[in-house]
Amino acid sequence: MRRILVFFGTRPEAIKLVGVIRALKSRDGVECYVCNTGQHTDMLDSVLFEMGIEADVKFSVMREGQGLSALGSSLLSLCESAIKKVSPDLVVVHGDTASAYFAALAAFFSHIPIAHVEAGLRSGNILSPFPEEYFRRSISLLSDLDLAPTDVSANNLISEGKRRDGIYVTGNTVIDAVVSNLKDEYRHKVLDAAIGKKLILVTSHRRENIGEPMRRIFGALREVCEDREELFMLCPMHKNPEVRRIAKEELEGCRRFMLTEPLSSIELHNIMARCFAVITDSGGIQEEAAHLKIPTLVLRENTERAEGVARGAAMLVGSDREKITESLFALIDDHSLYERMKSADSPYGDGRASERIADAICDYLR
Repeated sequence: MRRILVFFGTRPEAIKLVGVIRALKSRDGVECYVCNTGQHTDMLDSVLFEMGIEADVKFSVMREGQGLSALGSSLLSLCESAIKKVSPDLVVVHGDTASAYFAALAAFFSHIPIAHVEAGLRSGNILSPFPEEYFRRSISLLSDLDLAPTDVSANNLISEGKRRDGIYVTGNTVIDAVVSNLKDEYRHKVLDAAIGKKLILVTSHRRENIGEPMRRIFGALREVCEDREELFMLCPMHKNPEVRRIAKEELEGCRRFMLTEPLSSIELHNIMARCFAVITDSGGIQEEAAHLKIPTLVLRENTERAEGVARGAAMLVGSDREKITESLFALIDDHSLYERMKSADSPYGDGRASERIADAICDYLR
């Protein structure tokens, strides 16, 4: 019996790994253990409860005012203790979070092989997004098994010198979650409030956008929303106190702009599927929107999800107020542009990535 230890600490990681965990738990010859580092707290707990996943090892790593150095030090020590407790034959990490990086580093220090889910994404700028681009590049230096979501991400790894026989193209597991969560008949107070309007989902939380860039972003969106009676915008606010403060200062009181608490994955996917457009600086939402064929404006200067931009499903607009307003007005008024973006093929998979990842991991362990 081979032991696998899956690490996650944030809500997006859990959403993207739950299918992998289920697939691994169903396989003969392996025992799958789960470690929740607690990098996100109540947001993550609600996801795990919703999806019926219970962690075998759980930490509470976050402290008020904690910087990256203090967080990293705590994570490295705690992840090392989880590895000692479980004694796995393989550690699985996902993406580009602090939890993923320091879990991979702890595994490396313990001479435990590492499988990296969502491997090979690159923005081309190590400072954007910060510190995620550094984390994912560094995990690739340590990983033994690279589970790349697309051919582009696989080729990124090959160009960096990774062995081809250790790379598997699987699709992205977030599409598995979307496929599982969608409901034909779905009701929600947001959808009721937006009846007869073009609903636009807005999310912004990236570290590099906090401050004046975020004020420009929200100011631009408020300007467009107030100008066009046919629009209704929804902004689920991130738990980061500074993001919430800016959102409330810039958007409260704006007609047809609803600020809410974070949505569950089921709520998010079903509301997104009924949106006119998405405006975001999130990575995962770019993938989800492309699968759902919802045109997307990306509030970043570059993106590691370049496939969506290349295929025309998404457009980079950064945090420039004029560019955001011009692009959004164009999306609303130019029917041919909107239809081109809406009809773009998604490059992110078919909803069966978790099974492919479990197959690759079991093959590796054999």
